[in-house]
Amino acid sequence: MQIFKSPTESLGDLGAQSVAGLIAAATDVAVVVDGQGVIRDVAFNKDELSLELDGHGRWLGASFAETVTPDTRAKVGELLRDAVAKKSSGWRQLNHPSPAGQDIPVSYSAINIGRDDRFVVVGRDLRQLQAMQQRLIAAQQSMERDYIRLRHAETRYRLLFQVSSEAVIMIDAQSQAIIDANPAALALFDESAPQLLRSTFASHFDAVDTAAIQNLLAEVRATGRDNSVRAHLARDRRECGLAVSLFRQERASLFMIRLSSRQPLLDAVALKATALLLRYFEVAPDGMVITQHDGQVIKANQSFLEMAQLTHEEQARGGNLDRWLGRTGADLGVVLASLRQSGSVKLFATLLRGAYGATAEVELSAIALSDGDRQDLGFAIRNVEKRLSAVTPSARELPRSVAQLTEMIGRVPLRDLVRETTDVIEKLSIEAVLELTGGNRASAADMLGLSRQSLYVKLRRFGLAEHAVGEEDNDNDE
Repeated sequence: MQIFKSPTESLGDLGAQSVAGLIAAATDVAVVVDGQGVIRDVAFNKDELSLELDGHGRWLGASFAETVTPDTRAKVGELLRDAVAKKSSGWRQLNHPSPAGQDIPVSYSAINIGRDDRFVVVGRDLRQLQAMQQRLIAAQQSMERDYIRLRHAETRYRLLFQVSSEAVIMIDAQSQAIIDANPAALALFDESAPQLLRSTFASHFDAVDTAAIQNLLAEVRATGRDNSVRAHLARDRRECGLAVSLFRQERASLFMIRLSSRQPLLDAVALKATALLLRYFEVAPDGMVITQHDGQVIKANQSFLEMAQLTHEEQARGGNLDRWLGRTGADLGVVLASLRQSGSVKLFATLLRGAYGATAEVELSAIALSDGDRQDLGFAIRNVEKRLSAVTPSARELPRSVAQLTEMIGRVPLRDLVRETTDVIEKLSIEAVLELTGGNRASAADMLGLSRQSLYVKLRRFGLAEHAVGEEDNDNDE
């Protein structure tokens, strides 16, 4: 606290009456208390405050602490102790009970006037400040409620903007740069959001229509009235209708442009056929999958989800088919290479791995689906486990045909596959020689360059001789 530098010279020798008037005029309430905190005198600057706090003169002779509410009585002792130690205390808010029922807040400071048994406690009525604070809080709460309502409204309109089937674009009226576009507009221009948002609106249309578009935007900006024009897309020369509206947002002018593309209308028969095809795709007993050119899944039907042990299509969409099909990085690569070369793959034998470790023998057929510059792939996957023998052949059992041997590729190690191939060739050679010699084993052994005993061993091994012992005695040696 800073006091007068020369009070005697500037204020003179003021009497007690002058000081009392000065204190009463400078504060809303002033109380003189003794060392025990008992009120010895009191003064009010406002009559209404005097009536509310001391209407019946009950403060004189009462303890100052008894005039405040119980929750603020401890602050009275702190005021007086600070006044003794520091000559004056800091400001503390005390609340006085009011006959009207609402407490009256008053900010007090105690001043030591130089006598050990006397303190002057001056106070300022805080009701006006409290009312302003309450109004400020109410205004803040009202702003928060308005902000929440605006956020909800923005969320609803943003959702409507995103799900609308009509292409809508927002562009800056000054620079004509695209600042926002909904998914329908991205699909119409066949662009991604980052690429579209970095470009000017007119650059996506044919150069012949650029002047008409510029004139339309200038007219709408000058008049403020909605208008429309027709123009052709630069990508595929498709004709579009442009409906332009002007609005202001945060001191900036923006154009909202709605685009409608003329598409050939399908007749009822074509629509019905399309619906049936879509229905077949969904309920087909075979797994049906549409992927991008690199095998990334776009759409899959329920049968594929069941084979892959998935519950929702979203679990498959965006993933690579290689996660579930055949040996990772091998089988799908072979299929994709064949599709790029010939455009189709038929009855490719492979495995389908489920998300929880289950495997199934499947046949895969695929075809390339071209749409302009874009190429997608269609896969049909059929579970063929029921076609396979329930008994797994032993390691020594030989395949009955070359086709059976081919099916083993990718399922057994190369070493075993080579051994099986050699056995097949040996068996086929022995059968051919026996047919040529009319069953004469001695002549067959000579043609094959084998001893008779070696030939008999191989006959028994391949199951071509009914008797393993004594066959040599039954043969003719001509």
